[in-house]
Amino acid sequence: MNPEELIAQAQKVRENAYAPYSGFKVGAALLTVKGNVYTGCNIENSSYGLTVCAERAAVAKAISEGERQFEAIAINAPTGNYCSPCGACRQVLLEFGAGIEVYMSNDQGEYKLMNVGELLPAAFELKVKDE
Repeated sequence: MNPEELIAQAQKVRENAYAPYSGFKVGAALLTVKGNVYTGCNIENSSYGLTVCAERAAVAKAISEGERQFEAIAINAPTGNYCSPCGACRQVLLEFGAGIEVYMSNDQGEYKLMNVGELLPAAFELKVKDE
C-alpha cells in the first residue's frame, strides 16, 4: 500500500474522532506486514488522562485481532503542520518495532516520513520472552 492510500484512510477515520474538549480530531491507519489496515481515532474524556490517542486505538484494534507485526502507520490531523505521535504513542509503537514507518501528515495530505526509532531515540526497552 502506498503512503497516500494509508494517509487517506487516516484522514477518513479522523472524522469519527470524539474531541469535544480540544476540537482537535486525529486519525491513524496502521498497516500490518500481512497488508491489513487497522484504523483509529482519538477519543477524549473529561478526565484528560483517560483520553485515547488515534495511534493507540489503531494498535489496540490490531492486537485484538491477533496482529503483532506492523509495517507503517499514518497519522492525520486538520493542521498545516505534520501530525506526529505523542510520547506515549511513540513508546507503544516501539513495543512492536523501531523500524515501523511513521507517515506524519497534514490536512493537505502532505507528509513527513520517519521511523519509530528516529522519533524515540534512547528509548526504554525491555527484552521479553517470545510468546
